[in-house]
Amino acid sequence: MASQEPSPPSSLEGNKPGFPKKILANNLENKHLCKSCQKVLRRPLQAQCGHRFCSFCFHKIVSAGPQTCSACISEDLFEEPASILKLGGAFPDNAARREVEALAAVCPNEGCIWTGTIKEFEARHEDSCDFMIILCPSCKELMRVNEQERHNERECPERTLNCKYCKDPFQLKNIKAHDEICPKYPMICEGCSKKKIPREKYVDHIKYCSKFKSPCRFHVVGCNTSVSNYFFTICSVSSRQNLFQSIDQHTLQHYILRTFENIVCVLNREVERSCTTMEAYNRQHRLDQDKIEILNNKVRQLERTVSLRDLSIVEIDEKMRELSAATYDGVFVWKISDFTKKRQDAVAGRAPAMFSSAFYTSKYGYKMCLRIYLNGDGTGRGTHLSLFFVVMRGHSDALLKWPFNQKVTLMLLDQNNREHIIDAFRPDISSSSFQRPVSDMNIASGCPLFCPLPKLDCKNSYIRDDTIFIKVIVDLTGL
Repeated sequence: MASQEPSPPSSLEGNKPGFPKKILANNLENKHLCKSCQKVLRRPLQAQCGHRFCSFCFHKIVSAGPQTCSACISEDLFEEPASILKLGGAFPDNAARREVEALAAVCPNEGCIWTGTIKEFEARHEDSCDFMIILCPSCKELMRVNEQERHNERECPERTLNCKYCKDPFQLKNIKAHDEICPKYPMICEGCSKKKIPREKYVDHIKYCSKFKSPCRFHVVGCNTSVSNYFFTICSVSSRQNLFQSIDQHTLQHYILRTFENIVCVLNREVERSCTTMEAYNRQHRLDQDKIEILNNKVRQLERTVSLRDLSIVEIDEKMRELSAATYDGVFVWKISDFTKKRQDAVAGRAPAMFSSAFYTSKYGYKMCLRIYLNGDGTGRGTHLSLFFVVMRGHSDALLKWPFNQKVTLMLLDQNNREHIIDAFRPDISSSSFQRPVSDMNIASGCPLFCPLPKLDCKNSYIRDDTIFIKVIVDLTGL
């Protein structure tokens, strides 16, 4: 069992290498093998040179940039540029995929008797096989899926148990260290033989236990009698006097020496016991610190995950707003509310320019937007409202005609529909503003003197409810 490798989880999205060769119930053919991992193809891609790779293997090869095809080199078929593997340089080989998925298959996990096709194996069995080999995350031992529960509960040396006395958790390998410091661990009184005295109450018990025997208080000078707490004064004064009268000076010195030796021995035992207890506490403290560090790491990991999810949600919301505002007929109306505040921000330099949402000439056409300066820009700064047209990089630029050469009409709408402010221009095809974009957007081009600011300061019908409307019309003739 231990010599086997963990079975890789399946992936219907092609993020794993090929199937093991022993999955095939019939003879193995070379055309069914990936040229990289040499396993049975999973989600096959065919490169320009004609060789097939697992989707996972191909993307792993080209992740560091274009690479030469090792199969072309080994077969002496190398030919540029077809033998150069690069991102986007391969297509899904659906015919090979259907052929591979229809092959008869057996489960490669030892002991499993499942049979079917490779397609059925990947979809229904690969992830749920009870005989799949997995790795215990705690002790790193290999086991089958159907053995995992028993291993976690009974066999794993790194498993966590709860103390049956104090209920605190500890790892199995630290059971002795925990028993040495467990405050609820049952003790037995040597005097009254009472059992199951919690360690935290043991000292108080022997202090008042009438049957617990302690050395006589005069044991340091020769009294070897052990007495219970109840009869602790059994050594009388007269016996003490007789004891001292019966010994000479030399013997007294000997007794004094023994006394100090006994005291030192007792102190050494106490120090040793204290050191053992302290070491046990220190071990438990280190275990607790390790557990705290693991929990802190999990919290930090969860915080990072939540932050990434929040960023993803913000990006998705932004894309949804952009898609909901987009038009696909070359006509776009831009509503600018809170005009007074935005005009003040522009005058103060806090937000001199604003961009509109993107709009298109068609679903697969040119992508564009507007840029407005409410306090003017260039020759119109401080005197005019400046309005510009911007060509943006789109998904279908490779299919479009460049440079952009459609007539553009810009309008500030009169909300009484009487006298719109209109300006129009045809692009200068030699300007970089109308070439195919190489960044997110080209340099804006348009009308720096679009509308005099005094015209907006006086009473007018262009601003109503502190809102203006800008309209752009792109002539679709010739598209």
